Parts: sequence; structure tokens; C-alpha cells
Amino acid sequence: MSRTDERYSRQKDIVPAERIAACQATIIGVGAIGRQVALQLAAMGVPWLQLVDFDVVETSNLASQGYLEEDLGKLKVEATAALCRRVNSGIEIVSIAERFRRSMEIGNAVFCCVDSIDVRRLIWESVGGSASFFTDGRMSAETLRVLSACDPQSRRHYPTTLFRTEEAFIGPCTAKTTIYCANIAAGLMVAQFTKYLRLLPLEADIQLNLLASELSVG
Repeated sequence: MSRTDERYSRQKDIVPAERIAACQATIIGVGAIGRQVALQLAAMGVPWLQLVDFDVVETSNLASQGYLEEDLGKLKVEATAALCRRVNSGIEIVSIAERFRRSMEIGNAVFCCVDSIDVRRLIWESVGGSASFFTDGRMSAETLRVLSACDPQSRRHYPTTLFRTEEAFIGPCTAKTTIYCANIAAGLMVAQFTKYLRLLPLEADIQLNLLASELSVG
């Protein structure tokens, strides 16, 4: 067994090697959820990763988003890319330190990890029809929602979740992010991605309230 085969030996019956090798993954937003998605995809063996985020690492991002103290002041895309390369030195990473724009070229698998419903709408309108796989992670404190679209039914459902900005829940900014909830959201997004790779049906809408231990799947 080669070193590469050994590296992925424990996931080979779950993550199809040929399918993941053909994937180019774009993560838009590398905050709490997006950073964890990037690390998981790098570990799983996605060969090409595109990170899109204009923000820099601040002190408030250390506990809530898992950035390192040495990352303070760095661009989030660069700090995340550096750690992904430590996880998998063979990965190709394209870092774009800008806000998402309609004209951007993206991969065939899109992970939407932004914190604005208006930006979600822009992303969906720009790439929702072209991406083979699309998933959106949303979180507030200890509640999360993961939406995925890669077939006609789920592609019809997703736009119905893009409510108006004024309808969004507004809570204390210090209560919006917990790293354990972000990790769970990222794991669910990547789990949906592996189902897509295996040509299995996806759940279009997963909602989880950790505090109340309530799970809704639709």
C-alpha cells in the first residue's frame, strides 16, 4: 500500500477517491463554520480549494472561530490556507481576500459560510445554477441550519429560505457564535458533500438546536 493509499485507507469505503479527486471546492466565508469546513476538506483529500473572505483575524475570532493567537492581524484566507497546507501538503489552494463578486470563477462544489442573508442571495443567484453541489451553513449561538442543493427538488427549496434582511433574528453579538456549534455545522455540511460524492440522496434542510436537543430534517 502506498503512502497516499494508506493516508485515506480509513475513509475509502465512504469517500469515493475518483469522485473527490475531480472536485474543486469553493468556500465563501472562512469564519467559524467556513474555517472548519476548509480543514475537514483538506484532511479528506480535496485536491483544489478556493477560499474567499475579505476579513482579518481579530481577538474575538480566537475562541469563536478557532484561529490561533499567531494569526492575529492576518487575512483569514491566508491563515486558513496555511493550516490546511499543514494538514495536507499536496493540496492546491487559491486564496481570494475580497468580498464575493458575481464575476468570480468558482469550483464545482460550493460551501456558503457567510453571515448575511443578502450575500447568500447574491451567491445563490450567481452560482446556484452552475455548481454541481451547493451547501449553506447558518448558525446563531447553539442553533444551526444546513441547507443543501444538488437536485431539482432541493434547488427549488433553497430559494424559499432566503428571507428578507429585516426578518432575520437580531440578538446580542456576543451570543452569536460558539465553536462547538460551528464544528457540528461544518461536519454536517461535509457529510452532505460525501453523500453527494456517493450519489446518495441529500437532506435539503437540517435544523438543530443543541440547547433543546431538537433536530428537524426536511
